[in-house]
Amino acid sequence: MTTVDTDLLPEVEQFLFREARLADEGDYDGWEALWTDDGVYWIPANGDDIDPDTQMSIVFDNRSRIALRVRQLKHDKRHSQNPRSRLRRLLANVEVLETDDDGDVVVGANFIVYESRERGTTIWGGRNEYRLRQVDGQWRMARKKVMLVDNDRPLFTLAFLI
Repeated sequence: MTTVDTDLLPEVEQFLFREARLADEGDYDGWEALWTDDGVYWIPANGDDIDPDTQMSIVFDNRSRIALRVRQLKHDKRHSQNPRSRLRRLLANVEVLETDDDGDVVVGANFIVYESRERGTTIWGGRNEYRLRQVDGQWRMARKKVMLVDNDRPLFTLAFLI
């Protein structure tokens, strides 16, 4: 690993803020366009450092599963999101954690997501870890790991992009 370039922070923050806004506003095509071809979207269950190949995850999507998830969210017959959740998220404590020799940047950020549904408001909190990569001069997500604070407890249906 090379040393961390702190000048990257404002640039990657803007990328993360855009990703959060696209998810909140239901711009699924825009959100999907932020991924690399080998992207992985992972939400571990029962701990943050499990092995997703041998233990259950809440979500463990490769790129084709990400595309399928987006298609399902866009379909008006997805009953778990009809009507669609109203969402707003806050990102904080954004930090560039490392850069590797290939130019990938690992970024961490704490988050809170407010979800409003008929059942009331649910607050989701945790930490995201992103692996970002420049593709054709634009940042893209090669990996997003969402570590929910309460991933070891029964959860409401998580039928939106967190």
